[in-house]
Amino acid sequence: MTQPTSLRHELIETSRVVAAALVLALTWTTLAYQPFTIPSASMEPGLVEGDYLVVSKWAYGWSGASLPLAPRPGEGRLFGRDLARGDVVVFRHPLRPDEPWIKRVIGLPGDRVRLRAGQVFVNGLPFARTSLGPGRSASQPDRPVTQIREAAPDGTRTWITHDFGPGAPGDDTPEIVVPEGSYLVLGDNRDNSLDGRWPADTGVGFLPAANLIGRAEVVVASWKPGASLWKPWTWFSLRRRWFLPIR
Repeated sequence: MTQPTSLRHELIETSRVVAAALVLALTWTTLAYQPFTIPSASMEPGLVEGDYLVVSKWAYGWSGASLPLAPRPGEGRLFGRDLARGDVVVFRHPLRPDEPWIKRVIGLPGDRVRLRAGQVFVNGLPFARTSLGPGRSASQPDRPVTQIREAAPDGTRTWITHDFGPGAPGDDTPEIVVPEGSYLVLGDNRDNSLDGRWPADTGVGFLPAANLIGRAEVVVASWKPGASLWKPWTWFSLRRRWFLPIR
């Protein structure tokens, strides 16, 4: 009788350890940090498809969107904090909460935002644009692209965007007034991003605060399309993008 009892005891102890590890992992990814993989090219050049990044959930407080199992976000945020213009955020799509998206915050509640010939204006003030010359698109390497350094009117934040040329859809918009409790987000790859310039059925529309998952902090690693951390035979597809802060 000793052997079956000992085996049963070991199984119980192992189950307890596994359960404790799962609880700790769930708590960590719910309250502190959670990894995500960039699924598209809409945030080039700073973020490219296949980037594996970490999101801080405590940056803006917590809502139903913070839970890993993608429930409906609900209303309000616990210990909610304001976003800053220029933050790169991960959020649940307003109409499809099972889909995490990533964009840059451009419009805050009450802001009046519009684009003219690709230049962003907020409350009548233009974002400075400085051409950095030809760039390279990871998703469309054969298409000419210009790198543009963009700066918010107060000059405290700058980032790099991609511009494929004049006359693209979304280069010119009517004035958009951001409602209270929501934000307007744009992709850095301006001519290849469905974002706040389009309604939620085709883009994002307005981003409700309750849909925020967190702030994108750092690119840990990056895989070429088709590679995965869980497929060791694809590890040679890693790009040389390690521990890059997201600006």
